[in-house]
Formats: sequence, C-alpha cells, structure tokens
Amino acid sequence: MKIYRLETVQNLPISKEKAWDFLSNPRNLKTITPNYMGFKILSGESSKMFAGQIIQYIVTPLLNIPVKWVTEITHVKEGEYFVDEQRFGPYSLWHHKHFIKPIENGVEMIDIVDYKIPFGFLGRMIHPIVVGPKLKEIFEYRRTALIELFGNYNA
Repeated sequence: MKIYRLETVQNLPISKEKAWDFLSNPRNLKTITPNYMGFKILSGESSKMFAGQIIQYIVTPLLNIPVKWVTEITHVKEGEYFVDEQRFGPYSLWHHKHFIKPIENGVEMIDIVDYKIPFGFLGRMIHPIVVGPKLKEIFEYRRTALIELFGNYNA
C-alpha cells in the first residue's frame, strides 16, 4: 500500500486571525480552487468550523467528470490548525492538515496531505503522470490565488 505526501509552505503578510478566518471558512475554498474543477459545495458550509463537521462537494478533477467528495473536519484548534479527512470521494485515503503559525510580519501556512489513490498497481502507475502533477497544480493555483488576495510576503 503506497501512501503519498504533498507538503506546501506559504508565508502571507496577514494576521493569524485573518488567515484563520479565511482558511477555516469552507465557502472560501471555491476562491482558491481552479475554475476548471467545477467546485461546488452541496452542504455543510453554513456554520463555524467544528470537529465532526461534514462538508459535501462536487468537483470535476479529470475529463470533466463530476465526482462527489465528502470530507469531515476531524480536528480543530481555533486559530492554529484543522484537519479534514475524506469520507467519500476519489481517493482511498485523504488526510489534510492545515497549520497556521505567526511569523514576523505575517503567518506561515503549512499544508500536509497524506493520500492514497485507488486501483492498486494501476493507480501507482498513473500517480506520477496524472494525480501527483494535478495535485501540485491545484496547490500552486492556491498559492497564486492567496498572493492575489493578500499580497506576497516576500514583496
């Protein structure tokens, strides 16, 4: 069983409170997700984030085929981190940790995604060609969108 990991780190010139307010609000996911993914929240975004919260989405990650994705917010430490885990969707495993920590003149955001793709050997074969590059592309889009919204820390 192969479990992959994607880690990203981004510094933004905003307060920890502003970062938390934006990142912990599921409604803002659409803003930082590429348009071609057809991201739409079906339910679960209406309240403040809490452990046990179920959020349902529709995404079209490949070949314009819509996929239902259900995640659960499993851990929340207000202002510091939250964890979402897939309960139903395209991955065999999806465990996404979001950390926010104050640094001089802003915040450091760390995303750690541990994931497993289905289809055994075939899944492992397509990972370096399709899934891995697509995830990197999505997180690079997120990086760019956050810079457009909040500015570049290094500017």
